[in-house]
Amino acid sequence: MCSVRCSLVRRGSSGEVCSHGMDAVTFNDVHVDFTSEEWTLLDPSQKGLYKDVMLETYWNLTAIGYSLEDHNIEEHFQSSRRHGRPERSHTEEKPYEDMKCGEAFAHCSSLRAHERTHTGEKPYGCNQCDKAFAYHSSLRIHERTHTGEKLYKCIQCGKAFSDQNTLQRHKRTHSEEKPCKCNQCGKAFACHNILQNHERTHTGKKTYKCNKCDKAFTQRYYVRIHERTHTGEKPYGCNQCGKSFACLSSLRVHERTHTREKPYKCNQCSKDFASQSHLKRHERTHTGEKPYECNQCGKAFSIQDTLRVHERTHTGEKPFECNQCGKTFKLHSQLRIHKRVHTGEKPHECDQCGKTFACPSSFQKHKRIHSGEKPYGCNQCDKAFAIHSRLRKHERTHTGEKPFKCNQCGKTFSQSNSLQVHKRTHTGEKPYECNQCGKAFPYDSSLRVHERTHTGVKPYECNQCGKAFGYHSHLQRHERTHTGEKPY
Repeated sequence: MCSVRCSLVRRGSSGEVCSHGMDAVTFNDVHVDFTSEEWTLLDPSQKGLYKDVMLETYWNLTAIGYSLEDHNIEEHFQSSRRHGRPERSHTEEKPYEDMKCGEAFAHCSSLRAHERTHTGEKPYGCNQCDKAFAYHSSLRIHERTHTGEKLYKCIQCGKAFSDQNTLQRHKRTHSEEKPCKCNQCGKAFACHNILQNHERTHTGKKTYKCNKCDKAFTQRYYVRIHERTHTGEKPYGCNQCGKSFACLSSLRVHERTHTREKPYKCNQCSKDFASQSHLKRHERTHTGEKPYECNQCGKAFSIQDTLRVHERTHTGEKPFECNQCGKTFKLHSQLRIHKRVHTGEKPHECDQCGKTFACPSSFQKHKRIHSGEKPYGCNQCDKAFAIHSRLRKHERTHTGEKPFKCNQCGKTFSQSNSLQVHKRTHTGEKPYECNQCGKAFPYDSSLRVHERTHTGVKPYECNQCGKAFGYHSHLQRHERTHTGEKPY
């Protein structure tokens, strides 16, 4: 609270620092008047700040006995602006200096409010949720999250907001006004606080630190969101499906999954997106920009998440663990798909043959069996493939590359699965077991051939006499009785 009898360090008119001792401060000492012309020059956020500081000063003074005759501070403000009286804000005199950081203020109440950024004092508590605030105006805005009150309405689209500053920021989305410009790169912003946040991308300054893990951030807002990773707090709940989020912006993006709203449009191809980050990511497909670079191998990516996943190829990190079998994965999506091995879930069904799949990529590959599509073409022999991995394997027939090496005998292979099969000659592993007689085999193909001894299936038929065989080698041997060939 700004004490009426305050002991301050005050700067004199000549610049020297002098003591401003125990002189009594009246309301006229600390309030500011504006003429009507001057008032029209202030933007809404400046007007809001003026009102908040003056109201707080008035409440503090009345708490110790000072009062205006009509007790109507709002009318006092209006009267002051009508008559106009040059005060410190017009002379730009700032006699009240914070001894911790050196920042100066025109009024005692502004200094006292600022000091709370150092002390962490939050004297204004919400009586509904125990959340506390440094400023009374912040408490009033917060209380509207409980009441749902939205006093400030956009006259262009009718959207309503709980505070005036948010309304002013929103109005700039209609006018595309961006009055705040970075003097280093020329980028412009609708709000001054967004400009300040942007400027830290040039300085690299991260002034806001998490007190649990020491991770630092450029914005106080990001610290608050980050701290929820420690507490697990998710205060923003969707009122349609109940899903909750740590960040309000994440809730807003999620709500669009219900409304199907996609307010962000690409100005090159007119594609629409639910979030601005998705639009920015998409725009890089047009520009080819890849701003996220791996500091170990130099590979660059258009998406930051893709870089983080790539970095795990260097670190070997697999942070996503299956709670049923302990298997770990580099990607959360890989873990989700893996869990279907345990649940048996196969949510992707082919509408042509009814076959179901656990993995969306396997489903996409399967659909090409019906369509005959082979989008992956070899640039050396014009052979095409339905699956990209098969193209890569095929290309090694041209290059002779055998990148997969056995660490026991040194033998190399062109395909990873060929190496895995080969390793069983060293380990004696036989993972493929017949469910009728229990006999085990090192290869899947060997098991399938063996199963025919139980089923009697003979898939290999002679096209000359119609005789069928259980093994391809037996068919080949039989065909020589027609040709008379004697290879041995």
